[in-house]
Amino acid sequence: MVRPYAMTRGRTSSTSQHHRLDLIALVVPEPTARTTGHGHHLSPEHVDIVERCERSPQSIAELAAGLDLPVGVIRVLVGDLVEDELVQVTRPVPPAELPDVNILREVINGLRAL
Repeated sequence: MVRPYAMTRGRTSSTSQHHRLDLIALVVPEPTARTTGHGHHLSPEHVDIVERCERSPQSIAELAAGLDLPVGVIRVLVGDLVEDELVQVTRPVPPAELPDVNILREVINGLRAL
């Protein structure tokens, strides 16, 4: 068994990560990304993350649960993959930017009235 701090080489955040990855942020592989052949220094955990996301996009929380690793470790590893341009992360829309439910209801009612 490898200790979590060994997987991240003692890091608690990725070097390129400017802000924390939300638990519900989705990790999606880059279309041209391959886990071999590009000279990337990928650990088995990095490869596992990319392979899981190739099957279907996964959230940070899903990756942590599926790989049985702490969320902090997943955040660092995903940050590495973003830096290497092997995955991209789509962050959730902040609640303040979501449309108002009342406006949506009015639009639906207006469409029904047509």
